[in-house]
Amino acid sequence: MNSEKLSYRLETVAKYIPQDYRIADIGSDHAYLPCYVVQKGIVPWAIAGEVVEGPYQSAKRQVEEEELIEKISVRKGDGLEVIEEGEVECITIAGMGGSLIASILEKGKEKLTHVKRLILQPNISAISIRTWLLENGWGLIAEEIIEEDGKIYEVLVAEKGNEKKSYQNNLEKGLLFGPYLLSEQNPIFHKKWISEKKNWLTILAKLEQASDSVENREKKAELMKKIKMAEEVLSDEES
Repeated sequence: MNSEKLSYRLETVAKYIPQDYRIADIGSDHAYLPCYVVQKGIVPWAIAGEVVEGPYQSAKRQVEEEELIEKISVRKGDGLEVIEEGEVECITIAGMGGSLIASILEKGKEKLTHVKRLILQPNISAISIRTWLLENGWGLIAEEIIEEDGKIYEVLVAEKGNEKKSYQNNLEKGLLFGPYLLSEQNPIFHKKWISEKKNWLTILAKLEQASDSVENREKKAELMKKIKMAEEVLSDEES
């Protein structure tokens, strides 16, 4: 993979970046995404943020090789601390766990005042992000579920305001499954949740064998609730 040809996952993230927005890609790794969108003329300028020394050096090298030093600022720092307020209109965070992405947004909240769009691609636990967005006044405007190299990814796109709009009347299901993904229910969505349901049933069976502590009872109740929701969602397909 390089910045000429992005992975399908990053290409999906890139297509939601509005024309001429300045972006910050947090956890940018090799800075493939910023290089790609700058070269394609989608964005005029970008920040590639990395907290780990190795990837930070890789990103710097990539930007130098592509001769994009004037247009991409590679910065080392934790999460949103690489951004000055008002520098960018769009933030992308891809390839991390959902709860980590949510904590990056929470920690850097004050940097989001002038940001108009967030494009977030969690590897797991998209619910953590949806919950954070809902609680912090960001409304989902699009979601996509894709599969690449046997792995399933979700891409969430949010803008300020209207945080409840996309959920209509089923907040709990919407947070878990994704309101847009739930209404579209493509084959990848079904594949993901059939597999998750199987996984939950396995964990539930183990908990049935375990000691009957309060903690285990709570875990079981939580799992059974999720399994029931998954069954309701999937039954349309299976019936």
